Amino acid sequence: MFKIRPISDLRNKFSEIEGVISTGELVFLTKNGYGSMVVMSLEKYAEITDDTERLLDEADYAAELPERCSHEEVFSRVRGRLNG
Repeated sequence: MFKIRPISDLRNKFSEIEGVISTGELVFLTKNGYGSMVVMSLEKYAEITDDTERLLDEADYAAELPERCSHEEVFSRVRGRLNG
């Protein structure tokens, strides 16, 4: 679950926002009624981005290999990972 708060709460009621974040929830901040930003704990951010970081590291490693693949091979591998 997540909470929606006005951006002014970041300044005026930080302890309340910090308390919500410590539970692992996301806090969506609004400005003039529109979404402005999301606040989350570092642990939650890491949980969300770890897989992406790992895949980017694998891509960097593969890019350094002298062997090159055709675009058919690359897209076949990507489809395989996405589908299974």
